[in-house]
Amino acid sequence: MSTEVEALKQFYAAINRNDMQAISKDFDPDILRIEPPGFPTAGTYRGIEAVREHVRAGRETWAEGSCDPEAFFAKGDKVVVFAYAWVRLKDATDWIGGRFADGFVFHDGLIVEYRTFVERDEALGWAGIDKPAPNRVARKRSLSKVHR
Repeated sequence: MSTEVEALKQFYAAINRNDMQAISKDFDPDILRIEPPGFPTAGTYRGIEAVREHVRAGRETWAEGSCDPEAFFAKGDKVVVFAYAWVRLKDATDWIGGRFADGFVFHDGLIVEYRTFVERDEALGWAGIDKPAPNRVARKRSLSKVHR
């Protein structure tokens, strides 16, 4: 397993346990975070503190749940993670979830760019990675609602 994939597994584990110090362990000081329009905290964020606060703002809306990587695809300095979020928001009774992709750029072992894609194929195209075979990514749960 590559050091980049291992770092990203630790990143998602830190999000799930709400450990904001640990999420930024592998961030470059000038990290760039881009969350697309339509997401609750859409925008562009730069620097460790801004990105950490951005993740904290999203994570603090959860009463419980997780964001789990389903597959990792690497090419050069880029890694695409197919992820699945399944959460119950604070003051809500329904669980919501959805599949999406995160794209990461590494430089000298640090994450210099972190962006989210609604469409997984778009993330693969961004990274120059061929689309995987359909059975490559297992479906964990059916969706009752999609949260973006």
